[in-house]
Amino acid sequence: MSDLAHSIHNARPKVIAALAVHCRNLDLAEEAYAESAAKCLSQMVAPDNVAAWLMTASKRWIVDTIRRQQTEARAIEDVERTADMSAEVLEFPEAIEDERLRLIFICCHPSIATETRVALALKVICGLPVAEIARVFLTSEATMFQRITRAKRKVAEAGIPFELPPRKAWGERLDAVLLTLELGYTVAYQDAGAERAQIDGANAGEEVARLAALVAQLMPQEPEALGLAALIYLAKSRLPARLDKEGAMVPLSEQDTTLWDYDAIEKARRWLEEAAALGQTGPYQVMASIQLTHARMGFGVLTDWPSILRLYDGLLHLRPGPIVALNRAVALSKAKGAETGLFALQAIDSSKLAKSRPYLVAQADLLTQLGRLDEAIAAYSQALELNPPRAERLFLERKRASLGPR
Repeated sequence: MSDLAHSIHNARPKVIAALAVHCRNLDLAEEAYAESAAKCLSQMVAPDNVAAWLMTASKRWIVDTIRRQQTEARAIEDVERTADMSAEVLEFPEAIEDERLRLIFICCHPSIATETRVALALKVICGLPVAEIARVFLTSEATMFQRITRAKRKVAEAGIPFELPPRKAWGERLDAVLLTLELGYTVAYQDAGAERAQIDGANAGEEVARLAALVAQLMPQEPEALGLAALIYLAKSRLPARLDKEGAMVPLSEQDTTLWDYDAIEKARRWLEEAAALGQTGPYQVMASIQLTHARMGFGVLTDWPSILRLYDGLLHLRPGPIVALNRAVALSKAKGAETGLFALQAIDSSKLAKSRPYLVAQADLLTQLGRLDEAIAAYSQALELNPPRAERLFLERKRASLGPR
């Protein structure tokens, strides 16, 4: 990424936030930023202040668009309303200094359904493709696009204020903010080679991890904020070991633990201790505890699958759902055998998991262990048909090929 492209990437949340505050239209804000960013990249000489340049160019684009789309009388009214947008708008005095995190809190308005708020934040602020957002919500791209479109319309029609609420009101938005970061990191982590999971051209995993740590810093009395930061940092600690020399994904059980980031593991452990001291257990703390149990591999300790299974039992109570049930079934297979695990896996309502790669891969692995190779090959083939990122595709192709021609 060039220096200019990097500066444009860094300015994105700041510019979109400022535009959204004034024009109350997320589509216009996004489109204006995209147009001005493209124009900025085409300049022979980079502007001295990229954010201010983008803001001015975006403002002009919005004014011109309003003039074209509305009647003259209405256009004059809206032009007057947007005419005073200037670079000064880019200065934010609120308690959250990070522009991207502030805009996530703004998007997670309580009058919008939680899942829709999260999808909106992932699309508008994080810039993730709708297809990737739909996949983590186990729904179709068309359905997710409709949800995001309706959320934007509600923001515009209901006059939802695009401003950060007082700190005392952050709590009512926290669940949606944490879910936004969780799913953003899920998209990034599943794309081991960072082929698709990017935020404005930068590695999505690194950006989401940074934001999760910032939330933990801003809200140290919120145990689930600490739990999510710990969860993400434990996953982040394994990134150096997740690809082999050919760029294929390496499963956790086969990773070279000497490559792990032990500073990240220690930071996560401390966050979990701080969360436990607050005396309010939640799903993110349980998920982080599961990953911390896995992290003991790096200290020469065999994976304690019975303990992990018990943690998944608790998580299923706190956060019931098909993905948790899937992961529990895998843990069950490790603790009590492949046949028991496959029975639990097949007992899950697969209506939402029919096109889930993790479900098909777990099924293929358990079928392989039971010697049902034709069925395992078919499951791997189905997973490959779902267009996985390159690193996962290479891994799955090897697994399928290892079962021999059928």
